Amino acid sequence: MQGSTVAFRSGFCALVGRPNAGKSTLVNACVGGKIAITSPVAQTTRRRLRAVVNAEGGQIVIVDTPGLHKPKDTLGKELNKTALGELADADVVAYLVDATAPAGTGDAWVARHVEGSDAPYKLLVITKADLVSQDEAAVQLEKARGLARFDDALVISAKEGFNVDLFLRLILDHLPEGPRWFPDDMGSDASDEDIVADLVREKLLLRLRQEVPHSIAVTCDEIDYADDGHASIAATVIVERAGQKGIVVGSGGSMIKSVGIEARRDIERMLGCKVYLDLNVKVAPLWRRDARAIRRLGYSSED
Repeated sequence: MQGSTVAFRSGFCALVGRPNAGKSTLVNACVGGKIAITSPVAQTTRRRLRAVVNAEGGQIVIVDTPGLHKPKDTLGKELNKTALGELADADVVAYLVDATAPAGTGDAWVARHVEGSDAPYKLLVITKADLVSQDEAAVQLEKARGLARFDDALVISAKEGFNVDLFLRLILDHLPEGPRWFPDDMGSDASDEDIVADLVREKLLLRLRQEVPHSIAVTCDEIDYADDGHASIAATVIVERAGQKGIVVGSGGSMIKSVGIEARRDIERMLGCKVYLDLNVKVAPLWRRDARAIRRLGYSSED
């Protein structure tokens, strides 16, 4: 009797939801390491990120998207286009709802887009279960179920690892048979330059308050590997006003120096070598309203 061959499953799972729903934290939990930046600031995620999870019998490509929100500028509109665009090609759509935040009209708007997508499998995911009681999570689950028709629902805590394996199993079971889309040793489709820029921006988001974090962009201008193995990296922090530049630089350069030290630690872990990081700050007035500037920074939905 000839042995049967187990089919290899592969495909794309788009994570969508409101800002701070826990999408990037879930991505990191799924891959078992940090590849997506996180912060309490809305619009932390500005680029689509495809994270690769290799499992027995298949490969899952998890697509992290910007949080869907009511846009106030051109950047916000582009981020929404990026997130909604991923619904068109996904094999699975996971709609993430924060267990700690009351569901409102914005959640209902996102849910309608999820329900209207062509994805064969739609999964409702209640996140941050570690921050609420079981009863509170159950109440949020029932409220979210009423927003749209879902094929299944799950309560998770990415921070504690609760039900993350089950989340991955549900996705894999509902992917079609297909090829291995990415090599086994490829953790994501982000370039080193994109990751460096995001890590620097993450440290700024964690330190700055009010409107300043939303006005910040970061570019990685150069990564130069020396013969002795270290990497020299030049990056630019972009703000919209001169006053914001002063805040980012800090008294005597204290703020930008601290940000550089913190970012360098993560970058060294990512690159696996010693890093020299040079940060500069420049003003680009109203760049969030400039479609060309947004495109140059890689935040356009067309990138």
